[in-house]
Amino acid sequence: MLKSFPRFSLLQVVILGGAIATTATLSVLSFVGCRAVHAMLQDSPKVVADEAWQLVNREYVDGTFNHTDWQATRAELLGQNYTSREQAYTAIQKALKQLGDPYTRFLDPKQYQALTERSIVGQLSGIGIQMELNEKTKQLMVVATVDNAPALKAGVKAGDLIEAIDGKPTQGMTVEQASKLIRGQVGTPVTLRLTRSGKSEFDVKITRANIEVPKVSYNLRKENSRQIGYIRFSEFSATSPAQMRRAIENLKVKQVDGFVLDLRGNPGGLLVSSVEIARMWLDNGGIVRTVNRAGGREELKANKTALTKKPLVVLVDGNSASASEILTGALKDNKRAMVVGTTTFGKGLVQQLHQLSDGSGLAVTVEHYFTPNGTDIHHKGIQPDVKVSLTQAQQQELGTHPALIGTHSDPQYARAIAVLASSIAVAH
Repeated sequence: MLKSFPRFSLLQVVILGGAIATTATLSVLSFVGCRAVHAMLQDSPKVVADEAWQLVNREYVDGTFNHTDWQATRAELLGQNYTSREQAYTAIQKALKQLGDPYTRFLDPKQYQALTERSIVGQLSGIGIQMELNEKTKQLMVVATVDNAPALKAGVKAGDLIEAIDGKPTQGMTVEQASKLIRGQVGTPVTLRLTRSGKSEFDVKITRANIEVPKVSYNLRKENSRQIGYIRFSEFSATSPAQMRRAIENLKVKQVDGFVLDLRGNPGGLLVSSVEIARMWLDNGGIVRTVNRAGGREELKANKTALTKKPLVVLVDGNSASASEILTGALKDNKRAMVVGTTTFGKGLVQQLHQLSDGSGLAVTVEHYFTPNGTDIHHKGIQPDVKVSLTQAQQQELGTHPALIGTHSDPQYARAIAVLASSIAVAH
């Protein structure tokens, strides 16, 4: 999860993310008292190593640095002779491992650019697919395609297995590694080798483009005699609040009786977006509390700007993380919504994201966050009000046929509709 500030300045932005994403603030480095060191190290890969060390030293949420000698770490970082920036990057990553915190992490310039483009600008250079890795088979699968994006136009479909990218086999590849190969300069081609429904492999050549990724999709559902607004929400980007506002207002015009907000699989995004969106559903009450290394506390609250008071059910699962958990926790603790699904991911940390002098980046955990009732959800997640688990067969069916998500073939959605019907009856 990333914290962000007005106008989403590239100098100050914070992100909330899931399993490996962060809550962070982007900033250009300014080290008072370190000018002499920087002058000595100017144009050396050591300057980036020193910048990274200084950031952790100044901001990391745990003042003991996981009970390590952080001063000795600096001596080790600056005592090495790096022949390339890549060697310095490796040394930084090794140093960060001592913290035992997967969310405090280094990003090379390409990774940093990709993160900021996705989280702040809301636009990527690519082909417009969402992938996931099957943990058992270790195969990469297309789980969704973006409307009007090059992949969809080229015939790529959800459920396709990606066997190779530009001739490079994907077996053993992570989603991040595959994404790096697929992304590239706008107008250049990339070739995917795919298999579909167990049939023979085939190649698809796709031209990369700027992808404006929609984060919010919605439609009106007729459920028995009720008009239900279904909103599926994939990530808290800079453009998400505007998209969410449009979804709520358009559904209100259609006189909906209630809403289902689907946060399943949503890994998080910008902190400011989670707060803005919570305020669209809440008139009063707390949204999130944060505590930093010095014990400083901050509480963000609703501000009487709710767009609707209609009954609401929130759908979550084990991949609903960070910003998703902030929104879910706020709605649950304030009794604004019933939560249906399975326990959320459990990420209760906030990161600050910094741009380093060579274009690389560093995400540093700077705060713990708590739900409005003071609940620490880190490593625990948020328990749903109504637990509905999916069998392995059901998960596979929905993964292979994503069009079934949010239909009565989706057991969690079906239960959400039943819960919402009860809430609507009480409201009336």
